[in-house]
Amino acid sequence: MASPTLRRRRLSRLLLQQREKRGLTAKAVAAEAKRRTGKPRGWSEPKVNRLETGVWRRLSVDDVELLLDIYKVTDPEERAGYASLVREASQKGWWATYENVLGSGQLIGLEAEASSIRSYQSMTIPGLLQTEVYARAMATASSMGDASDVDRRVEARMLRKAIFSRADPPAFWTVIDEAALLHITPDLKDQLEYLVEVSYRPNIGIQVLPVANGPHAAMTGHFVILEFPLPDPPVVYLEAMTEELYLESEEQVRRHVRVFDFVQAAALSVDESRELIRNRLSSL
Repeated sequence: MASPTLRRRRLSRLLLQQREKRGLTAKAVAAEAKRRTGKPRGWSEPKVNRLETGVWRRLSVDDVELLLDIYKVTDPEERAGYASLVREASQKGWWATYENVLGSGQLIGLEAEASSIRSYQSMTIPGLLQTEVYARAMATASSMGDASDVDRRVEARMLRKAIFSRADPPAFWTVIDEAALLHITPDLKDQLEYLVEVSYRPNIGIQVLPVANGPHAAMTGHFVILEFPLPDPPVVYLEAMTEELYLESEEQVRRHVRVFDFVQAAALSVDESRELIRNRLSSL
């Protein structure tokens, strides 16, 4: 199934581009939409802004067709493409059933169609490479005593890994700070075994950044760079304690790609990293 998250972002971006191409303000578009529909309460400047930033809850084909009329988009094939995007963006991915533990689920929706994922992790194993035992330990620790949703968190985490079973799985490359390995206790050693196992897959690369290397370019925290087939631009995902942040400007993406390049160059090679993981495993 096409990712509704990615389609939503694409549709919003296209609507914004159409308005800017016509040199119209959101306020002017809302006023024209009111005039054409004769419904003064149906359209407003905030509504136009919501449609262009992807924060709408429901979107009708009629609303989009009205905007296309205002933007003088008359080509039937192009308009049909917009209608298709509306339908696809309005669907629900499997992650929607886990909203109580995943929040927006935007990251999973983006992972679903990513062609390339690059990740730097400072203190934990990347979610897409976690075993069930490790994921449960992480979910239990983050629940701070409230274990009511741990099972669902773990279940959702395991379902995320299904992207590697796609006909065209994404290329996944991660740099993991050695500190994340040092937090793995003997009862979680299956996580290290799993890292060694998947490191042989052709579409997965794992590098470890030794603690002994000292300060490095990504000391401020972990991030994920997701790339997609055209026409969708790359996105950088950042996560704080209770907040998700998605960066899309060319400069923001370029900066994080540069940071990733620096930490990747500073990290051990894939073979050296595999050996370090094995050594850590044998020490438990």
